Amino acid sequence: MQALATSRWRDQQPVRMNTAAMLYHALREAIVSNALPPETRLSEVDTAQQFGVSRQPVREAFIALAGHGLVDVRAQRGTFVTRISVDAVMDARFVREAIEADIVKLLAAKPDIAVIDDLQVQLARQSELIGGSPADFIEADEAFHRTLADAAGKSGAWQVVVEMKAQMDRVRVLSTQHFSVERLIGQHRAVVLAIESGDAARSEAAMRTHLQGILADLPIIKQQRPDYFT
Repeated sequence: MQALATSRWRDQQPVRMNTAAMLYHALREAIVSNALPPETRLSEVDTAQQFGVSRQPVREAFIALAGHGLVDVRAQRGTFVTRISVDAVMDARFVREAIEADIVKLLAAKPDIAVIDDLQVQLARQSELIGGSPADFIEADEAFHRTLADAAGKSGAWQVVVEMKAQMDRVRVLSTQHFSVERLIGQHRAVVLAIESGDAARSEAAMRTHLQGILADLPIIKQQRPDYFT
């Protein structure tokens, strides 16, 4: 848990977010990144000491994590990081595909050169991350998809996706550890080119292809890391 009390936690402090919410996001990130792998036991006392807070916000953060299926509170035993639910991954992928397919169609209907330029810069940055830290690429990937949603005026819809996709994100982290990211960058590029050309149908198809990749990857990852899955 020592690694969790990082500058990222301190950087969140100026943001107008209550302590329980900040704890939730810090712990969620640790679980999604697999810094806290499945079956890790979380202690209210230890977590409170680690972050220098009282036990009440820790308890609230644990409840929020449980509500998103990331921890399991077991009577008389404690709170444990859950294994990845394949059903939750599939549900999140279904919702995400539906939302993001419509987002890129909206962008392709009226291509914005400033948005395209921003996305091209992001693609170049992603290429620079090949062979580097999976966490850095995941962060860049997240920024790419969030940019699409913001540009389409669908930030609220993206937040719905974010709230649902924690289990999916855990798989994404594992996938970047086992598979080359070049394929993902190529898919991102296909989405951007389709938007730039004003082809809504091609944009939708490119995004669906991108987000359906997990359907092929998941069985392989599950076979390689059975200890991570229910």
